[in-house]
Formats: sequence, C-alpha cells, structure tokens
Amino acid sequence: MDADGAERLLPPIAEALREQGVELRGCEETRKLLSDCLPAAEEDWDTEYLAPILSIKIVHGLDEAVKHITRHGSGHTDGIITSSLELARRFTAEVDSASVLVNASTRLSGGGDYGMGAVVGISTDRLHARGPVGPAELCTYKWIAVGNGTLRK
Repeated sequence: MDADGAERLLPPIAEALREQGVELRGCEETRKLLSDCLPAAEEDWDTEYLAPILSIKIVHGLDEAVKHITRHGSGHTDGIITSSLELARRFTAEVDSASVLVNASTRLSGGGDYGMGAVVGISTDRLHARGPVGPAELCTYKWIAVGNGTLRK
C-alpha cells in the first residue's frame, strides 16, 4: 500500500479486519495511521502465520513494493489494486510469483480457479521435472488474473 492510498484506505480496511478478529501488525508509518496496531518486527515480513494475523507495510511506489515482495514474498501469489493499467502491467511483469492478480482477491489462486480441478500440491519452483526432460518439461507458468474488485465468498 502506498502512502497516498494508506491514509484514505487503511483505517476502514483495518476496522473491517478488526471486526473479524484479525490481529494487525504494522510498520512505523502504519502505526501512525492505526494507533492500536502492534509493531511489526522484521521477521513478520517473512512469516506465514496460519492464524488471523496481518502485517502491513506502507511502501512508496511500485519499485519499493516490488523490492519488498522480491525480498519477503513466497513466490506463490501476489496482487495489486490499482486503477492504472501501466502500474498493473509493470507489477505483473516485475513480480516473480506463480500467480499475480490485479484488482482481485489473492484467494483466487487455486487450481480450481484456474480450471485445473482439485489441488494436490503447490510449488513455487521454476522447474519441477525429474528424469528425462524434453521441451514440454522445461515450461513453467505464471498465472495472471485481472478482476474488478473480484472476491472469493
């Protein structure tokens, strides 16, 4: 989230998350906007909580966002909310994740969502073939989905 959008969007989003029992942790800038937000530690950016906990980092522009994702992201799924087609294109090109979503919930990144049926596993590797490898086995995918506020219910 960039600083311009954070001041307008973060308080109502945080309130909705709190109502659902989500614990919020944030960077120093986030905590200025959300006084009851817990401080985020460096390890929070790399933690998959498996609990209703969200760490919020305010970034200044797409370059800083991509840098943060590159350093701390899992390579599985990332998303952007933007009205700028140029920013959306840059984000999908520069973020190295298996699924990149534009204006849609990152919960829409499962095999069923992509027409694959049930998911039997996930991988963020770029090459998964073992044994004899032909041209087809050298292919990998990057799924890009564009929505209009699309959510999973």
